[in-house]
Amino acid sequence: MFAHPFSFEGRIRRTEYWLSTIIVYIYAIIVGFIVGANNGSEGMMYFFLIPGYWFIWAQGAKRCHDRDNSGWYQIIPFYGLWMLFGDGDAYENSYGPDPKGRNVMS
Repeated sequence: MFAHPFSFEGRIRRTEYWLSTIIVYIYAIIVGFIVGANNGSEGMMYFFLIPGYWFIWAQGAKRCHDRDNSGWYQIIPFYGLWMLFGDGDAYENSYGPDPKGRNVMS
């Protein structure tokens, strides 16, 4: 889990995507408190949020890959809900092996 969190390659499970979403929200709240407590500007806050955006976009692309879709699908409205609740493709797809380990057909 979280082997290459800023990479756009590969596939991840729902669990890792859920945890990624929670981590980004916590990170954004912490950045907001720190910048606000230091009377920082809004631009400074957005600057510190860039790693969080990169992280969640990379994780979202990998979750789209688990559903055998391009990472660009995550910009479709409400597709994020489908990524949070929908199951990924069983076995290997065009983006790599199944992260659940269902790669061997029995």
